[in-house]
Amino acid sequence: AFLQAELAEKNITRLADLTPRQPGRYLWQGDITTLAVDAIVNAANRQLLGCFVPCHGCIDNAIHSAAGMELRQACAQLMARQGHEEPTGQAKLTPGYHLPCRYVLHTVGPIITGPVTRRDQALLASCYRACLALAEAHGLASVAFCCISTGEFHFPNQEAAEIAVRTVREFLEQQTTSVERVIFNVFKDLDAAIYRRLLGPD
Repeated sequence: AFLQAELAEKNITRLADLTPRQPGRYLWQGDITTLAVDAIVNAANRQLLGCFVPCHGCIDNAIHSAAGMELRQACAQLMARQGHEEPTGQAKLTPGYHLPCRYVLHTVGPIITGPVTRRDQALLASCYRACLALAEAHGLASVAFCCISTGEFHFPNQEAAEIAVRTVREFLEQQTTSVERVIFNVFKDLDAAIYRRLLGPD
């Protein structure tokens, strides 16, 4: 009841409120937990159980906090059936519970501890492809991506955005029949400026 009341007080953003920058591709700066789309993407840890640091400012914590305990329980069931930590570059789908989105796509991005390698680049691209393929498999039409791996996992923002935009473009042009709209959700001004350059002006 508390989460439903909290949601009712938020300003919910819908696709109809957004203007595409390229066919089927949008840029939106704000709180991803207020997006009413088919699915939002969570940059998860390998345990897939939400952030373990109370009140931490990461997107994993924000999504789990807004979705409610049912999300962690659903993730725990997925992981129990899987029997091992989630590999980098794959994706899992759960309901959105108390979020305005229908589903959450959970993906584990590469952690950068030195220079970015080709493997890091390939794994990040795989995160985007895996989420889109899973959305496609479930007949979803709209997906909102956060900036995977650029926060606590330290992937350089510019390079990560280039990989995201390129991978999404390739998928939409070649592979999809259900996914029609992809929203690049950013929170920081830095990322907003990068995506504006990559996607073109308003």
